[in-house]
Amino acid sequence: MLFNSLAFLVFLPIVLLGVVLLPTRWRNGFLLAASYFFYGCWDWRFLALLCGTTLIDFWVGKLLGEITDPARRKRILMLSLGANLGVLAAFKYFNFFIASAANLFHTLGLDVSVPTLSIILPVGISFYTFQSMSYTIDVYRGVTQPAERFWDFALYVAYFPQLVAGPISRKADLLPQLVNPAKVTAERVNIGLMLILLGLVKKVLIADMLAPEVDKIFSAPESMSSGMLLRGAYYFTFQIYCDFSGYSDMARGVSELFGVRLCINFNQPYLSQSITEFWRRWHISLSFWLRDYLYIPLGGNRHGQGATYRNLLLTMLIGGLWHGANWTFVAWGGLHGTYLAVERMLGIGKGEPAVPANIVWAWASRLVRTVITFHLAALAWIFFRAPNFDIAFHYIAGIVPLTHLMQVGPMVFVVGLAILLIDIPQNKADDHVVFLRAPWWAQSPVYAALCLGILLYGGREIPFIYFQF
Repeated sequence: MLFNSLAFLVFLPIVLLGVVLLPTRWRNGFLLAASYFFYGCWDWRFLALLCGTTLIDFWVGKLLGEITDPARRKRILMLSLGANLGVLAAFKYFNFFIASAANLFHTLGLDVSVPTLSIILPVGISFYTFQSMSYTIDVYRGVTQPAERFWDFALYVAYFPQLVAGPISRKADLLPQLVNPAKVTAERVNIGLMLILLGLVKKVLIADMLAPEVDKIFSAPESMSSGMLLRGAYYFTFQIYCDFSGYSDMARGVSELFGVRLCINFNQPYLSQSITEFWRRWHISLSFWLRDYLYIPLGGNRHGQGATYRNLLLTMLIGGLWHGANWTFVAWGGLHGTYLAVERMLGIGKGEPAVPANIVWAWASRLVRTVITFHLAALAWIFFRAPNFDIAFHYIAGIVPLTHLMQVGPMVFVVGLAILLIDIPQNKADDHVVFLRAPWWAQSPVYAALCLGILLYGGREIPFIYFQF
């Protein structure tokens, strides 16, 4: 069930009505049933995986809260990590690693027959396994206490607004709100509806409109001019941001209607002045997850510059692999890891950069850094979007001559301006619903036009890009 579907348009009011009318003691049970129904609409068979993850990690959390022996606690934690990572390995990476091994043997002159699994990837598996693992790791570390009631924990794992594509919430942030939800007020409803509208605008009116052109250009880059390839790279850079941040906005908006505030997952990343800042603004919940559960345990920046660069690169390589079972995702992560290491080497991204005293030069300096950061991210997105290295390298080689630049087309600037009209006010006010501050007579015609556009162009129900991860 997609947020941008007619089915969800029917589903959401029914759930909201149930939350409002049912007694408080039944609320979480009803939301859990709604969440399982929501997930089961994709494929009911994978509910067993979701429930299995929930049962194991709730039990592990309970044991970690009762046992004090360090060795036993570590073994119990390994049970949770092994179960979660084992499910990911079987469903997402088994065929990938088997095929990679076969290719390596072939390169060495050995042709071997390898087994493969004919399975489909359960939607959202990377998100809910990481969320559930964060719980057991935090209980193991003593950062949080074990959940008291199974059904509350089950809702924490399966909460449908953020189940299939995040944000990846921590127990300390989400579970207390589910146990003691805030009262649903007119203000929270307004905030929720505004976030849903912004998400639909990004998804339906920008990302989905760009998708056919992106697919066409990336399917045959060898037949495209430099200008067309640049257009495709820019379009995908805009598409993936509006698609994923649009989902996150809608997830936050839907949750706000229930009195539960999800964490911000995107904070105008294309306004960043460095790649370091970009990763503080892009997919924030994953960035913090990788930092807290991978980068810091690897040693972080505690053992010298060489180890720091290694840890950055390893973290981003694994972060790239998390996105999908393809070496192009690993390359995308490796490229970002290299960016981060080079910036750290040069002292870039540490706090607010120094800017000239002259206001004109200060603005020019910020603009140059932002444009450079945007294009570094756009270059990396080519590897993320390309299905294999041949297409990725053909794509980049085709851009290099920088000919026929008029074919980039004015729509690139129109789409970029549309995104800036959303992002700049939000960034300046540090408020994602800053548009609610406008007087009603200014809001009404804009909202009416946007809703009309969504109704006219929203019938295609194109899945969100991150559903495949």
